[in-house]
Amino acid sequence: MTTKEIFEKLKNEFNDDVISIFDDGMVSEPFITVSSKNLIDIMLFLRDEKGLMFDYLSCLSGVDYKENFTVIYNLFSIEIHHRLTVKVELPKDNPVIPSVELIWRSADWHERETYDMYGIIFEGHHNLIRILNPYDWEGYPLRKDYKAPEEYHGIKVPY
Repeated sequence: MTTKEIFEKLKNEFNDDVISIFDDGMVSEPFITVSSKNLIDIMLFLRDEKGLMFDYLSCLSGVDYKENFTVIYNLFSIEIHHRLTVKVELPKDNPVIPSVELIWRSADWHERETYDMYGIIFEGHHNLIRILNPYDWEGYPLRKDYKAPEEYHGIKVPY
């Protein structure tokens, strides 16, 4: 099934929660942008709907585009052998999104890494704590506005 066909199927099912498709034929991986409002229902549909069956979340990552954050989900169907990229844009002042950890267990560490690096909150995650930085680290290192500290616990931080 093509990304355009999946987009139409999602649009019919979720209407305004499916925002756009980017598939100009020039990018290697077309993507669909959806709202975070009904994200869990959309992701369950993508996982469970016959003909879609995206049973594997291969990657989840965050991006800071200055004006907003984006969470990117790379989905794959082991049975059907097709893939899909789904993006969700979040406001800088309230980067909160539902966790998909209960849909795909592989989201566990991906969501923790994204939280640790960008400060995006995954509501419902069972253990949303830092995974790459020390627990008491201040700030989120992959944000565009991040300022690296000069020292940590009295030790000079090299850069």
